[in-house]
Amino acid sequence: MSGPISQRLKQLGIELPTPPAAVANYVPFVQTGNLVFISGQLPLENGKLAVTGKLGDSVSIEDGIRAARLCAINLLAQARAAAGGDIERIRRLVRLTAFVACTPAFTDQPKVINGASDLMAEVLGEAGRHARVAVGAPSLPLDVAVEIEGIFELG
Repeated sequence: MSGPISQRLKQLGIELPTPPAAVANYVPFVQTGNLVFISGQLPLENGKLAVTGKLGDSVSIEDGIRAARLCAINLLAQARAAAGGDIERIRRLVRLTAFVACTPAFTDQPKVINGASDLMAEVLGEAGRHARVAVGAPSLPLDVAVEIEGIFELG
């Protein structure tokens, strides 16, 4: 299936991975009506954790932005799975909730999460502009630097 979203992904050189299975007692996504709620995605690349540690300590802002971008790619992979494999069914990204593992003094969470927000706008166009929460956390699962969940509308 080759529509505008698929074409943008191709132009950006992004191949969506097979979404990972849940690793605990939850499901990767839940659909109610036209909304899909996607569980927190980690910065996985080729099936491995790509960015671990804390911003303001061992992780640079650039690496944090990269982690957020990887989380966004994994969110899109889960959204495609929720849409039965047809990513063109995504009508819009409604909201991202993002967590940044960081030191208490770190205050650039929004800058880090722009890595995800910018990617969503690049891939989905105007439909990728969304409401957002970006907060700091003392630690995240598996010592990842960023974790992001999302809500998408499907058609």
